[in-house]
Amino acid sequence: MAVLICGSLAFDTIMTFEGRFAQQILPEQLHVLNVSFLVPVLRRDFGGCAGNIAYSLKLLGGEPLPMAMLGSDGSDYLQRLESLGISCRYLGQVPDRHTAQAMIMTDRDNNQITAFHPGAMVQAHANRIGPAAGVSLGIIAPDGREAMLQHAAQFVAAGIPFVFDPGQGLPMFDGAELAHFIEQASWVTVNDYEGKLLCDRTGRSLADISRKVRGLVVTLGAQGCEVWIDGAKTHVPAVPPTLVVDPTGCGDAWRGALLFGLEKGWPLVRCAALGNRVGALKIAHSGSQGYRLDFAVA
Repeated sequence: MAVLICGSLAFDTIMTFEGRFAQQILPEQLHVLNVSFLVPVLRRDFGGCAGNIAYSLKLLGGEPLPMAMLGSDGSDYLQRLESLGISCRYLGQVPDRHTAQAMIMTDRDNNQITAFHPGAMVQAHANRIGPAAGVSLGIIAPDGREAMLQHAAQFVAAGIPFVFDPGQGLPMFDGAELAHFIEQASWVTVNDYEGKLLCDRTGRSLADISRKVRGLVVTLGAQGCEVWIDGAKTHVPAVPPTLVVDPTGCGDAWRGALLFGLEKGWPLVRCAALGNRVGALKIAHSGSQGYRLDFAVA
C-alpha cells in the first residue's frame, strides 16, 4: 500500500563553515548583527521534506506518493524522482514561481543556519486529497500554511490516517489550530524544541497530547527519541553513527522509516528504532538523498 507524503520539494544549497557560529556571533551585539561566514564547501542538492521522506521510504521498500508543488525550474526534480521509481502523479507545477529553495549553512558542531524561500510551495493547497485507492497512510510535513490546514481536513474526509509532523512550520499556527491538528491526526512527531513549543501553544503536556492520538514521538537527536503512548513514555536509544558528516535531512530520513513501519503495522517503538537506525546512516553521508541502505530491513 502507498503512503501519501504532503510537504515541500526544494533545492538545497548546502554550505560548510569550518568554524563555530558561537565564536563568530557576540551575544551582546545581536541588536546590530552583521556577520559574514567563509564557506569553502558548497553544493546544490535535491531536498524538501516530501522529497527526502519519499527517498527514505523508497529505499526501505515502501511506495511513496509525494504531494507537492514545483516551480518552472522543477523539471530536473521530476526527472530525479522518476529515475528513482517514485510516482509524480500528485505533483503540480506553478509556471511563474521558482521551486522552493533552502540555503543551509552548517558549522563544525553541526549547528545550522537556514534561509528558506517558499516559492511554488505557497500554492501547495491547489493539490487536493480525495479518496485514493491503494493509499493506506499519509503525513503532513512542513508545507504551505493553507496546504497543511486543508490537507489535514482532506485526510480525515478521505478516511486516511495520518502523521502530523509540523517541523519548522509549527510557528505558523496558534494554539487552537495546533490542537485541531492533534484532534485530526493519528500520530504526532516533533523534535524536542518543537515539542516544547507545541505544549506551550496548546497548553497541553506531552502526556496529554499522547492521549489524543495513537502515539506521539519526540526525537532527541544524538539521544534517540521518546515514544509516548496513552500518557506513558518509552525511551528508544540512538544508534551511534559510523561518521558524522552532514545532519541535513536526518529528520526526514527518520520519518521515512517511521512511515515504513506504520504502513507495515509495526508497534510504534519498533518504527522509532528503525528511524534511529536510518537517521544514523544518513548523517554519515552528504546531502539529504545521498545515502544507501547498508542493512536488511527485517
